[in-house]
Amino acid sequence: MNKSPYTTIVMLLALFTGVDVLAEDFKLVRTSTGKPDLSGYYDAATLTPLNRPEEYGEKQWMTKAEAEAIARKVAVAVAEASKDSDPDRVAPVLGGGKIKTGGGGGTGGYNAFWIDSGTDVNELDGRFRTSIIYDPSNGRQPAMTKQGQVKRAIQSSSFRHVNDGTASWLKEDGPGPFDGPESLALNERCLVGFTGAAPTLPSLYNNYKQIIQTEDHVVIVLEMVHDARIIRLNAEHGPKEMKSWFGDSTGRWEGDTLVVDTINFREDTMLFGADANLHLTERFTALENGNVSYNFTVVDDTAWEKPWSGEYTWRRSNDVIYEYACHEGNYAMGNILRGARLLESETLAQGAAASEGK
Repeated sequence: MNKSPYTTIVMLLALFTGVDVLAEDFKLVRTSTGKPDLSGYYDAATLTPLNRPEEYGEKQWMTKAEAEAIARKVAVAVAEASKDSDPDRVAPVLGGGKIKTGGGGGTGGYNAFWIDSGTDVNELDGRFRTSIIYDPSNGRQPAMTKQGQVKRAIQSSSFRHVNDGTASWLKEDGPGPFDGPESLALNERCLVGFTGAAPTLPSLYNNYKQIIQTEDHVVIVLEMVHDARIIRLNAEHGPKEMKSWFGDSTGRWEGDTLVVDTINFREDTMLFGADANLHLTERFTALENGNVSYNFTVVDDTAWEKPWSGEYTWRRSNDVIYEYACHEGNYAMGNILRGARLLESETLAQGAAASEGK
């Protein structure tokens, strides 16, 4: 397996996190009541970033040439990262030295073989957005409230600590990111997926979805962590005391658009910083080529200073979703915690030795 560092591709994907295609003559199927039948498989990967890169400013759309340039740049990076690595290379230095690659920390994590975030910028009605978010007009998530900032920091602490091969978290007061299983990020514990479910956003891999539709329900199965959302059509929301990771989703048809309203989330959600006050509105619009336009609006006054909205295309695919067995076999969690205890004991021993030497 290729094991070369892929710092370049990680940097690119941080900006533009592909899309696969289903071309041929698609004919929109309707149910017996005339509603579009959304049932099928979709690839929601895209090189379009959630937040607009600042160099675009208020520019909402890019040219086709710009979109193609981004695709070429990523393709080159993927090809470079996929080259065979040197079998005679030495082990990385303690802490990884200058190698800093996302979730891999200092020594590297997933190589390019595992990355499947698409090959091109998302296209909508023949145009290319510079970001998934279109409101606010700068294409970026609005400022978070102080409460939201604190919550996001806590929720993602096991991802955001300084990964330098030491127990760096001991330098800070308060709970550590590896104190126990519950202190690890929800995604790291495989309780929720990196793509989220409500709203669902592109990720580095496992971006496929399946929609199963009846007259009374729509089920959205996400390949990531095999999450399944059940949307009840033309129904009332359940009591506010009944909270879940996905919230309580009810749907209704407005023409050819399925509008889904979701409330009653748990206090910790799949959207870092959001909380039980999260109110999500989603619009699934069937397109003539078989794709689905996915539009969403996030409202959470305790997390963000104002609402924000985004839109991107799910492309109909002939491929199926695969089982994502994470939590069932996540033996790495025990090793993560054991490694943290080892680093802490080394750090404390070094501190004690230094104190005795004074």
